[in-house]
Amino acid sequence: MKLKKGFRQLVAEAEQQIQSRSPAEVAASLAEPGILLVDLRDIRELKREGKIAGALHVPRGMLEFWIDPDSPYYRQEFDAAEQLILYCNKGWRSALATRALVDMGLENVSHMRGGLEAWQAEELPLEAPPER
Repeated sequence: MKLKKGFRQLVAEAEQQIQSRSPAEVAASLAEPGILLVDLRDIRELKREGKIAGALHVPRGMLEFWIDPDSPYYRQEFDAAEQLILYCNKGWRSALATRALVDMGLENVSHMRGGLEAWQAEELPLEAPPER
């Protein structure tokens, strides 16, 4: 099977059309009211590495369903959100997910460049993984 576009091109195209924030910018904005930080990583990643404190875990495959009030899977955690900041491990899934939400009509959505790896590289705090 030959692809016309690989994931790197999709991510690069998304990055040109969405708002991105650095880990430091995300850390500084977490105290602002109305900000909802969304962790798109797989549950195994959360159990292994922990997460940014206060982040809502939304499996990447469910994001569009959980955020749409017309969906039977809608989650009320999005009701009070004025701004969303998405992140994943490397910033690839969050870039594509941010693009999807922009396509759905959301305006106040951005993603964290470099994902959790960049957050950890800047030695920003993490909530420990749950005890096993």
